[in-house]
Parts: sequence; C-alpha cells; structure tokens
Amino acid sequence: MQTSLSIVGLNPSEPSPVDTLVEKLATLRDEGFRRVWLAQLPFDADLPTMLAIAFREVDGLEIGSGVIPIQAQHPWQLAQRALTLNLISGGRFALGIGMSHRVVTQGVWGVPWDRPVRQMREYLDALQPLLAGQPADAAGEFWTARGSLQVPAPAPEVYLAALGPQMLRLAGRRTRGTLTWMTGPKTLAGHIVPVLRDAAVEAGHGADDVRVAASLPVSVTDDVDGARKQAAEGFGVYGTLPSYRAMLDREGFAGPEDAAIIGDENTVAQRLAELRDSGVDEFVASVFDTDPEAQARTRALLRAQDE
Repeated sequence: MQTSLSIVGLNPSEPSPVDTLVEKLATLRDEGFRRVWLAQLPFDADLPTMLAIAFREVDGLEIGSGVIPIQAQHPWQLAQRALTLNLISGGRFALGIGMSHRVVTQGVWGVPWDRPVRQMREYLDALQPLLAGQPADAAGEFWTARGSLQVPAPAPEVYLAALGPQMLRLAGRRTRGTLTWMTGPKTLAGHIVPVLRDAAVEAGHGADDVRVAASLPVSVTDDVDGARKQAAEGFGVYGTLPSYRAMLDREGFAGPEDAAIIGDENTVAQRLAELRDSGVDEFVASVFDTDPEAQARTRALLRAQDE
C-alpha cells in the first residue's frame, strides 16, 4: 500500500502562502514522500494556479487534486488547466474531481446539486475526450462541450470522489479509481472496494485497473485523548455532511474522532494494516496533530509503511 499525504487548505496568515506551500512540498519530497494530494476549498486560492507554481519549483513529486468540485468550472476549462499542469510537470499531476456538497453548491454558488450521478457522467463525457487529445462531442442537460484542445501534454489519471454505490460504479467504469474520506476499513472492504472493482470488471477492465485511495486523519502520539479532542474539533463538520455521515454510520463511528487513526507506532501500524487488508491501494494521510513531535513521528511512520 502506497502512503501519501493530504494538505487541506492554505494558511492565509502566512506572509507568503505560496512560498510556504512550495517549501512544505519540497520538504515532504526530501523526506521521501512520492505523492501529495491537495484539496480545493471553496474559500481558498485557486488550486490549479497554485499547483502550476509548485510543479515549476518542486521536481520529483507527484501532486493530485483531492478534489476539485466540478460545478465551479466548465469541463473544457478544467481540461485546459489539468493538461497545462501536466505540461509544466512532465506528467506528475493526478486529477481528482467530485461533487462537493449541497450546502456549498446551492447555498454558496447557487447551482444545482441534484442528480449528482447524471451531472458527473455528463461531465466525464465532456472532460475525458479533451484530456485524451480527442474531440469532445457531448451535449447534455448539465454539460456540453464540442471541439478539441491543442495542449501537448499527457492526460492525467482521473480519480472520482465516490462513496454511494452509483457514483462508485461510475468511477469503476470510467476512471482510474476513487478517493474516499472518513471511511473506515469495514466499509472499505465491504462496500467501496467490491463495488468499484466489480464495476471495472463489468466494463471490461481488470479488477486491479482501478485504485482506492483512502484518506483519514492520523496522529502517532502518546497523548491519545488530546489528539482525539483535536480531531473532534477540527473535523467535526464532516460528521454533519450527509455523504460522510453515512460512511461514519456504516462503520459504527459516532464522529470523525472515531475514524481518526490515533496511537503509538504499533497501534497506528496495525490500523494501517487493516486498511491494506481491506483492499486500499493508497493511504492518504491527513496529519492533523498540532504538536511538532507528533507530526514528525507520524510522517516517519508513514514513510516506513510506504510500499
């Protein structure tokens, strides 16, 4: 199981958030990490613009978007941005996309969230030919794209944030795999992995042609109670969003602090082994503890577990 890191949001209080991100990515590369995933938050700086700078400044590191919401930009524009990032990076970009949440899309942007599977299918109909250097000819209810791009860059692998069965089947049929969040090992083994892989096989692909990248908060620490408190406070909102709440309930977790992987090196290593045994191909760690020692211990363990 590959181990990667997740970075969620920039720190606007930094004198130069861009320089800070570049320095952080360079440090993680030098520590031995192969890939980092970054989220596009609705109130944050534009992620593709930030990644263009990061790829130019930091070589030897793969970076993925985990994830970019589709409703905020046309598939043509996203294809341009994704191919440009691979033009800059020499193919080190992975494109993770998702539906965001109704509270954001309708409450903030004023665009519909309804019929998410149809929206995503139409988006892929427009996006994927453009990424592959082929003409798009998609006319849908939500998304339409006709024509082609001329960006001489390799197509990025596309990952789809999928938790429900229909979206998972779409991911298995059409993409490289899925990105999950707040989803525990029982749910991964009994729901995410089999639905995704069965859909891939039904579409004529191999079961191993699709990947599961599972992200959870993690802290290697002796202060378990303190870390659980941090997780409860820092990730509490995810216990209220319907898609993540459903995954927590399916696993039997009361809240995000139960999903978080917390403990000493042996405890965390055992929890990571559970994820590996559940069929996870890539563990994307959200290192959340504010204690510098815990952060260092966590990154050290993750590097030792990387395969």
